[in-house]
Amino acid sequence: MKIVIAGGSGFIGQTLTQLLLDEGHSVVILTRKERKSSGKIEFVRWLVEGASPEKEIGNADAFINLAGVSINDGRWSKSHQKQIYESRMTATDELHRIISLLSTKPSVLVNASAIGIYPSSKNAVYTENSLETATDFLGATVRDWENKAQQVEKFSIRAVFMRFGVVLGKEEGALPLMAMPYRLFVGGKVGSGEQWVSWVHVTDVVRAILFAITSNHLSGPINVTAPAPLRMNEFGKSISSVLNRPHWLPVPSFAMKMVLGQKCALVLEGQHVIPQVLQENGFEFRFPTILSALEDLL
Repeated sequence: MKIVIAGGSGFIGQTLTQLLLDEGHSVVILTRKERKSSGKIEFVRWLVEGASPEKEIGNADAFINLAGVSINDGRWSKSHQKQIYESRMTATDELHRIISLLSTKPSVLVNASAIGIYPSSKNAVYTENSLETATDFLGATVRDWENKAQQVEKFSIRAVFMRFGVVLGKEEGALPLMAMPYRLFVGGKVGSGEQWVSWVHVTDVVRAILFAITSNHLSGPINVTAPAPLRMNEFGKSISSVLNRPHWLPVPSFAMKMVLGQKCALVLEGQHVIPQVLQENGFEFRFPTILSALEDLL
């Protein structure tokens, strides 16, 4: 297949690009920077003055939208929240414009999303059928992002929303920061320790994206989380075990709030999310348990 990726230079995008190339597909990466195409990777400029990506893409089988300012970078000041929100809306609007001008439309748009659409809870269990949505900044951003992406359905294009959990990788994602205190022998319980961590290995994230592309009957939200979420305290103990470091020094909630501001919600709050759609449709996780994931990554 020929697959177009917006946000292909990011953490998930780079891993996804390699998987697609390994599987024999060709990739078009939309980028603001001037980059030279090589082999089965073509770079096409977008979101810069004078760019006309719709004239360069040609026929494509699928579009993947991973574009947007990272929620992990910087404090969540009002200006940073505005950048997080507007970058996603702008990129998705531009993808709509590009697709609308293509004579041959892709069959599917796979759009990034997040489990932050579900309210934080220590007791609720969320599947794709859960209707309650969070009303905080992240919940509103994800909801508006999905609604905007869904507009491609007017072109008879299948729209899929990949609701990513806490994505774990070796060099990027949440794990390096979470593991650092343990490497320094000062790891321990964060906040109450009772908050849920619905995690997923980055390898399973990109495999799930390709699964969504090739499963023509799938549309709407897909929870991209491992089937065995666990509470933060158990998550920390698992890191401790794999690294052979102590789990002893608590980090109180007020300290996290001082350091992270509003962004502390990513650490101090959580959701118990189950990947029901993936499981019911036969997707096999390569890293279904936290120990298998951590042993691979750490």
